Amino acid sequence: MKLNLPPVKKARIELLPLMDIIFLLLVVFIYSMLSMSVHHGMPVKLPISSLAKPDKTLVLSVTVKADNQIFVNKKQVALEDLASSLKEKAQARKDSGVLLFAHKDISYQHLFLVLDQIKMAGLSQISLQAQFQGDIKNSRIK
Repeated sequence: MKLNLPPVKKARIELLPLMDIIFLLLVVFIYSMLSMSVHHGMPVKLPISSLAKPDKTLVLSVTVKADNQIFVNKKQVALEDLASSLKEKAQARKDSGVLLFAHKDISYQHLFLVLDQIKMAGLSQISLQAQFQGDIKNSRIK
């Protein structure tokens, strides 16, 4: 006696639910990457730049206020002690750099004194922060 069994269906992967899950993961990944940008700078009026690009890999921040006060990660430091303070904080990571938040009205000479102290600390990745249409951006120098 011959049995007529229904044909065996092949297993298949439904693509629409899979694409929904992938899209959801992509959105979560993008949102989490945008929220990971941490700026340790103090609030200052930044200069405006039209070609600034963000750089979120640097970990130390140096803020120079309008009255020439200097802060390293929100802790006030004298100009003479800036290099040693940055050396101490940069020892944890070998590839660390500096986000430099400088008030737009500080003198050019004072900015260069701060830059010299950063270079004396052995940090070569310096990112000057600028404001672009309400967003904090930066222009990278080497």
